[in-house]
Amino acid sequence: MPKSTEPRASASKAAGTRRATRAVGTPPVTVAAKGRRPAAAPVLDPDTTTDAPGDDSADIEARIYQAVFDSVMSQRLKPGTKLPEAPLCELFQVSRSVVRKVLQKLAHDHIVQLRPNRGAIVAVPTREETRQIFEARRTLEAAVVRLVAERATARDLKGLREQLRAEHEAMHRFDQPAWARLASAYHLRLAELSGNEILQRYLAEIVSRCSLIVAVHQPPGNAACEHDEHERIVDCIAQGDAESAVKLMDQHLRDLEEHLMLESPGDEKSLAKLLGLG
Repeated sequence: MPKSTEPRASASKAAGTRRATRAVGTPPVTVAAKGRRPAAAPVLDPDTTTDAPGDDSADIEARIYQAVFDSVMSQRLKPGTKLPEAPLCELFQVSRSVVRKVLQKLAHDHIVQLRPNRGAIVAVPTREETRQIFEARRTLEAAVVRLVAERATARDLKGLREQLRAEHEAMHRFDQPAWARLASAYHLRLAELSGNEILQRYLAEIVSRCSLIVAVHQPPGNAACEHDEHERIVDCIAQGDAESAVKLMDQHLRDLEEHLMLESPGDEKSLAKLLGLG
């Protein structure tokens, strides 16, 4: 009588079931070779590392950008000043890739010039650029002033008067950086009050480029903008006299352009001091 094959078949079937269950539900375990050490993590080049995912790189980039931008606006950073990558990395504790990204954005906004194999410098506007920049600025600010004369509220005017008082105080204590910053801030505040974000963005770029021009040409200690002219423009806006405000602004900008000198002496300071960090 032949032997029964039922037990063998059952055992084979159970083994197959176990293999199928292991393949579907449980990943195989890999056992490292005995005595072999795990591979070491590769050493990364600091110049090519990126910031950790937890870091807010956008905030870091914005902080570096704003430090350079504000220093240009206040004329601490003069046109032609070198902006070497290594000191910027050390000052802000970031990688070169972050610094390069910020410098590229500053170059896009015409605040910095990137020179192949020679690094970045604060932009140096040419005479033709100067002419075109002031021409564009007069057109933009005429549109801004008209809109502000139409839309400014009593609260807006009060804020402008307070800003003018701060400007006046800086002028009388001979604080040239604060004076220059507040004079530019006055024009930018008018752009905000126009309610037109496109005009505001374009004027911000133009004003920063004008600050570079003034830093090159304006005699040390002289006002980039005349305080009394700012006050008269606000007076016209308060009266709703848009045409007079536009004419005053146009003349104000023409006077600024005409009074610029061809050259002004520069002085050597550390990059940290120029950026207001030292």
